[in-house]
Amino acid sequence: MIDISNLPDKAPEYDLRDLLEAGMHFGHASAKWHPKMKEYIHMEKDGVHIFDLAKTARQLRVAYNYLYSLGQAGKKVIFVGTKRQARDLLKEAAQKAEAFFVAQRWMGGMLTNWDQISKSIRKMNDIEEGLASGRFDGYTKFERVQLEKQHGRLERFFEGVKGLKGKPDCLVVIDPKREEITVTEAEMVEVPVIALVDSDTDPGSVNIVIPGNDDAVNSVSLVLKELTGAYAAGKKAAK
Repeated sequence: MIDISNLPDKAPEYDLRDLLEAGMHFGHASAKWHPKMKEYIHMEKDGVHIFDLAKTARQLRVAYNYLYSLGQAGKKVIFVGTKRQARDLLKEAAQKAEAFFVAQRWMGGMLTNWDQISKSIRKMNDIEEGLASGRFDGYTKFERVQLEKQHGRLERFFEGVKGLKGKPDCLVVIDPKREEITVTEAEMVEVPVIALVDSDTDPGSVNIVIPGNDDAVNSVSLVLKELTGAYAAGKKAAK
């Protein structure tokens, strides 16, 4: 689904020591591994799989170049990561890159039932605009409180996609095992997926696999910084 043969060469040459210091080399316990991740694993040490960081760096460069090309072409990308150690990092990085994001919970149907999801997003935006403009000033205090509560509930799920119009062009996922519904929906509607994939995860539905530790904060932070930075750089180049 992703043609990487003609990507721009914009990615940095990653120093493997930086990946090592971020803890990207640590996989899960070898007893929990997924056999399809075998090609990315260098060795087993003390019952834990160790990733081949040369392959991690190679895959990170491919993902960087692809996201740069999407940014340059004005394409829409959603960054998805709802696990505790990823959500705040992801939200901050995506906002800095002016990219869409889902950091709390992926609402089922975001890709496969867009008509219904878009109604919820429009409702959220309408309430937000009404509260800000004074359109609801004539409502009772109770009615305004109910509107604020409804807006809060909707914003929790849709804050990062409030400007999304239709299907995105790519998803970037932290931990596709946790975000299984997200990846399944993307596959159903043929939206390509880039993902940070740990050793216990089936990479079969991921188009660009970045093998690495998806639990360590430093590892997640490094990947998000590079990928959101790539997207932002592409958008900047287009201007």
